Amino acid sequence: MVAAGADLLHFDVMDGEFVPSFGITPPFMSAVRETTTVPFDVHIMVRHPIRYIDALATAGADVITFHIESDDEPEAVISAIKGQGMKVGLACSPKTPIEAVTPYLSRIDLVLPMSVEPGFGGQVFQQRTLEKIAKLHCLIQQIDRPLDISVDGGVTTEIAPLAIRQGATILVAGTAIFGSQQPAETIIDRLRTVG
Repeated sequence: MVAAGADLLHFDVMDGEFVPSFGITPPFMSAVRETTTVPFDVHIMVRHPIRYIDALATAGADVITFHIESDDEPEAVISAIKGQGMKVGLACSPKTPIEAVTPYLSRIDLVLPMSVEPGFGGQVFQQRTLEKIAKLHCLIQQIDRPLDISVDGGVTTEIAPLAIRQGATILVAGTAIFGSQQPAETIIDRLRTVG
């Protein structure tokens, strides 16, 4: 995907507990890291995120996004990620109110309001996520600090402009890219130029 023009690579790490699926492992990420210098955006859908931080740092992660619904204390996870010199992201599942992440906005670099249920690819974008994005955008303006809003789940070339208009700054596309015969021309280029 880097050759097709991707600005970063997004990895889903899953433990089979927080979500039923299993995802990419740190050794796999390490192997990919040997082939590219593009930033690694790592979304961990795990029950105990603090257990994964050291291994993911060693594997080449640049950003680690963990879930507010996980079992570890958020401040401890944030400190562990920052302690490894990485950027911190905080995700919330579709049913979780955005207020769950707002106390941490001044300590993180990225917020991810999930637009699908975590753990399964190929789902349809949940339209109510647009309201969460807009609300987060307003809150970020108030704290006057650069903070990315990432959109992950069901992102297509039709959804992308709607999300960007509400304040999204990062678009994570999986099925749309991997399901395309021409990912560079038909998906990545179009996602890059929406607005």
